[in-house]
Amino acid sequence: MITTLLFLTFIVMMLMGVPIGVALGLAGAAAIAIANSSSQWFGLLAVPQNFYAGLGKYPLLAIPMFVLVGSIFDRSGVAARLVNFAVAVVGRGPGMLPLVAIAVAMFLGGISGSGPACAAAVGAVMISAMNKAGYPPAFSASVVGAAAATDILIPPSIAFIVYSILVPGASVPALFAAGMIPGVLAGLALIVPAVWLSRKHKMGALESSMPRPPFWASLRDAIWGLAAPVLILGGMRAGWFTPTEAAVVAVFYGLFVGMFIHRTMTVRDLFPILRESGELSAVILLVVSLAGIFDYSLSTLGVIDPITNAIVNSGLGEYGVLALLIVMLVTVGMFLDGVSIFLIFVPLLLPIATFYHWDLVWFGVILTLKVALGQFTPPLAVNLMVSCRIAKVRMEETVPWVGWMLFSMFVVMVLVIAFPQLALWLPHYLGY
Repeated sequence: MITTLLFLTFIVMMLMGVPIGVALGLAGAAAIAIANSSSQWFGLLAVPQNFYAGLGKYPLLAIPMFVLVGSIFDRSGVAARLVNFAVAVVGRGPGMLPLVAIAVAMFLGGISGSGPACAAAVGAVMISAMNKAGYPPAFSASVVGAAAATDILIPPSIAFIVYSILVPGASVPALFAAGMIPGVLAGLALIVPAVWLSRKHKMGALESSMPRPPFWASLRDAIWGLAAPVLILGGMRAGWFTPTEAAVVAVFYGLFVGMFIHRTMTVRDLFPILRESGELSAVILLVVSLAGIFDYSLSTLGVIDPITNAIVNSGLGEYGVLALLIVMLVTVGMFLDGVSIFLIFVPLLLPIATFYHWDLVWFGVILTLKVALGQFTPPLAVNLMVSCRIAKVRMEETVPWVGWMLFSMFVVMVLVIAFPQLALWLPHYLGY
């Protein structure tokens, strides 16, 4: 009865529009209070303890830093310079601007692990350029929203940091390495429908007449942005700093580039950047800490074991259970953001992964691929919301275009499921 009340309270509050973190915390606190009705106030001491325990983890320090990095590189003009360089490399023609948008979004994934931040940075530059070239605004928003989803796969990734907190057996460096190949494959898979749709529907008719930036001049402008992932990922690999320290290094590197190299930022710009990053980081970390209360109530009520036994004894088999989990998460991903999905479902799914002896790093990549799909799956798609706002279109208008891109990334997820070495080869090679 208490378990039913836990989930019912959570669902009702969600339907009422209560923020996801508050719904998790209140539902968990109510379940803890009822379960300890004989000593209610003593039992409720678990609420502040688990609130702090959910937040007091060293790797979580990387989240506000990487969010800040995204804001800094957005304001510093790095995205615009990377776009110019990419156009200089691939040239002009139907389908080339969508290709550039996806390529730049993938590259920015090596700087900031936030999909919405990437959608904002790339969308601010690419959507207006694609509209001038003759691409429909809904198509431009679809391409940018889908491209930004690769950010949580290509390291550094906020999603992988949250997963490593929930799953002690999966280290952040191993997850970062495991996400690299699937992230690149996801980006390449998105390029195929983007270019094909552009040429099939004769979009971008004006693109061929637009000037092509000079190669060497654009390379000179973009070199500081191109060096950022090398510094961040190379420094982690060389052992110069941990992923959390890498986030701090990236912040100071971005400030140096923006204020002294490109000179597109001043000291006055720091306040809005810090405020914007602080607000977004606070939301993420508050959800993480409140989810700790929900997770504690799940474990103390003994909910996880019965659910695990029911699923593994359902007769579906290993791949049938995996297919069931994917369908469930695809459905949930239409309504919840990625961090919330991890915080709610990873404690429930971890015993299932352990029962079938699935590699926890590989399982994390599969879940993150699912989250990436959810970031541009209507009706609640955080990346698509950002790109649609920039393009000034309704999300419903993107459905004919975004469906092809969802299918392409889904194919990548199937490949990673069928061939686990696509995710595991690189971390094994690097010794993680």
